[in-house]
Amino acid sequence: MSVARGGGLADPGGGGLADGGGAGSGGLADGGGAGPARADGRGAADLRPATIEAGYVRTATGSALISMGETRVICTASVQDGVPRWLARSGRGWVTAEYGMLPASTAARKPRDGTRGRPDGRSVEIQRLIGRSLRGVVDFGALGERTIYIDCDVLQADGGTRCASITGGMVALQLACARLVSEGALARAPVTGAVAAVSAGIVDGVPLLDLDYSEDSSAEVDANVVMTGDGGLVEVQATAERTPLSRAHLDDLLVLAASGIESLRALQDATVAAA
Repeated sequence: MSVARGGGLADPGGGGLADGGGAGSGGLADGGGAGPARADGRGAADLRPATIEAGYVRTATGSALISMGETRVICTASVQDGVPRWLARSGRGWVTAEYGMLPASTAARKPRDGTRGRPDGRSVEIQRLIGRSLRGVVDFGALGERTIYIDCDVLQADGGTRCASITGGMVALQLACARLVSEGALARAPVTGAVAAVSAGIVDGVPLLDLDYSEDSSAEVDANVVMTGDGGLVEVQATAERTPLSRAHLDDLLVLAASGIESLRALQDATVAAA
């Protein structure tokens, strides 16, 4: 089991509400940004302390525990022979994702999806985002007729759970593919690149990177940005809660996100290299 850390701020401490974290081999804490100090002491352009611990779940083909501040998510990659019916006999594989939050991951207990008989709309939206993001960097021909399931389970939520799931899920996927190659099941890894994700938003008129729950719940604008290692945009989700989002502010958020994702990509690489 190996852990990687980003660089960093002092641990903000404080429990949270929307995404979980975990022990890991390292932590991230991007250096100072402009703007007023935040409740946890970060600057506007700072990530929360981040760690990724590889191999957290022994029985999974690939796994990682990612922590972003007080948000903690377990990400696993499980490989099964076969593909969805609509891909049968195509020679191509598939990657899909599931996302869920443990009942005690938030301050008020969250009922399990199973007790309602189906996932809630938010969970479905997030797991589709995770799957779309990761499929963009997979060569399905090289994977062959196999399905890789990325399961993201939130242990503790303090904002940014979907972004942490994508970033940690990417590591789990890379580790799973490396294992398939080492065991001789694949001639080469089907991963063609890497993706990471981070939130950004505007709080009291100031663009901020990597919102925690308290910031996210009061933001005038919040965004989730998914980017590849070479800076390509995979997805941008931005919502203006009170006033329309200007193009200038959108550009500010994308610049912040690109900086944060560059640091997260370095953390991913360090984790995979140490595994």
